[in-house]
Amino acid sequence: MFDTGLLQRVWHIWRNEGRAALIDRMRQRYRRTNVGMLLHPAMPKRSPCGCSGSSDLEYADRLKGELANFRNVQNVHDLPDIFHYWSQKYLLPKFVALNIPGVTELFVRYVADACRVKPGEMCHVASLGTGNCEAEVAMAEQLVASGITRFQLDCIEVNPQMLARGRALAASKQMLPYLKFVESDVKHWECDKQYSVIVANQSLHHFQDLEVLFGKVRLAIGHSGVFVVSDVIGRNGHMRWPEALEVVQEVWRTMPDRYKYNHLLSRYEPMYENWDCSVGGFEGIRAQDILPLLTHTFKFEMFLAYGNIIDIFIDRAFGHNFDAQVDVDRAFIDRIAQLDEELLAAGTIKPTHLIASMRNSSTMNRQVYRHFTPDFCLRLEDSAGSIMKMG
Repeated sequence: MFDTGLLQRVWHIWRNEGRAALIDRMRQRYRRTNVGMLLHPAMPKRSPCGCSGSSDLEYADRLKGELANFRNVQNVHDLPDIFHYWSQKYLLPKFVALNIPGVTELFVRYVADACRVKPGEMCHVASLGTGNCEAEVAMAEQLVASGITRFQLDCIEVNPQMLARGRALAASKQMLPYLKFVESDVKHWECDKQYSVIVANQSLHHFQDLEVLFGKVRLAIGHSGVFVVSDVIGRNGHMRWPEALEVVQEVWRTMPDRYKYNHLLSRYEPMYENWDCSVGGFEGIRAQDILPLLTHTFKFEMFLAYGNIIDIFIDRAFGHNFDAQVDVDRAFIDRIAQLDEELLAAGTIKPTHLIASMRNSSTMNRQVYRHFTPDFCLRLEDSAGSIMKMG
């Protein structure tokens, strides 16, 4: 049981004594406990194949739900305006520090570099879980515009409706010669070639068989290839861990009711519900295992991890309650963002987002943002539990 009185004190301490006092209090609280055991609630046991100890029938049911969820979704990337306000003010400086031009542009840079290394050869690229293939078509357009045409981008996606939309989009942009559309899930994807670059753009958190996937990627990129990822690495189902949930709930208790409408579920939430998005599908099914398994399997070349508490207030569910043109709304988001940054920097909470590039062998000059190394960003039991699953 957690001290419910803390929920009333967190926001009060921050408002009246400042962020430093709150961080110090939370450090003292968690220093006295076994963080891995106390803060990690009982979760279903997962078999080494990453199947949650579930049967093929359960996997098939989840897959059916996932396909149904996205069958008619034509735009999976729309975000509230307040997200863009936050990202310009708080995320962009991190991008600049690590020379990240943008997620799609980062993918393009790695493909362009690989193509230039072997200018007379075809450069093979794969993108995992492409959805409607908007990013992949944009990548192809940018590469062709820069004069790079000797590449083939394999779009790996299990949903045939999304692949069909991707093919139509590529045709409308005259990019069909550069893209190949492969209908497959991770379990049945056959890596029959060496890839110079494999990318995963907000897709890994939909995959259940991460060990299988990362093993295939490791073989496919060989000694010279690179794996580039932008994804979500928080708790399974995009839930908050208890140490973050305490802060969110206390903010919720004191914030105006107009901020509490859930636009995804079409309901008012007087108290924040720590909703498990993986129920009935694969949304965030093993998000918490992604970083530990990547750390175990690959060597990071570039690593940026960020965000946690702020996610709730700028994402699709509640972000539309905030008007980026209104001073009071921006000020509220600033307060939450600053609290988030301080707690992350102190290690009290852990990041929920990742942008990284990895290879099979170590690189001389690994790039990280400040002290946010992969090890610092790991939540301790997630690391130990995930590695044990790999054997």
